[in-house]
Amino acid sequence: MKRYQTAKEYAYIAVFIAVTIAAQLVLSAIPGVEVVTVLFITYAFVFGAMRSVFAALAFSLVRQLVFGFFPNVLILYLAYYSLLSVTFGLLGKVLSPDFRGVTLLVGIACIFAVAFTAMDCVITPLYFGYSAGAWKSYFLASLPVMGTQALCVGVTMACLFLPLHRAFSFVKSRL
Repeated sequence: MKRYQTAKEYAYIAVFIAVTIAAQLVLSAIPGVEVVTVLFITYAFVFGAMRSVFAALAFSLVRQLVFGFFPNVLILYLAYYSLLSVTFGLLGKVLSPDFRGVTLLVGIACIFAVAFTAMDCVITPLYFGYSAGAWKSYFLASLPVMGTQALCVGVTMACLFLPLHRAFSFVKSRL
């Protein structure tokens, strides 16, 4: 039996997107420090890949309105957050939110944080047509932010995943 989305479900997704945009805006002045990843991972883990991909696409587009339109950033966000949503949405079906599961999720999330910067180091130079030397410089300049972001994702996942999991599970039970 096919399940149709209700207006209430769309409203929850809109609120989630608003929270992620606000969280990104608040922390945007500090390179590498963010909570959007833990929000998306937990959302995908609880609500599943399909709903999370929809939220990721909407987030990527709405983000352009707040921070300005940059095609390379749009491509990066569409690819990264969709992949993040699918991965953790599927993991939500096979892992439990116990110590072992959360430890594994933290490790995978840190790998995704590194992948985000790696993807940016491919997409941006290709989009702007950087020379090999400029590409290398861009990559080297990205390394400190990559390290900060991976550390931040590890800490926020370890500290916030379970409380967010409980909150999102409560919301899901009300649908």
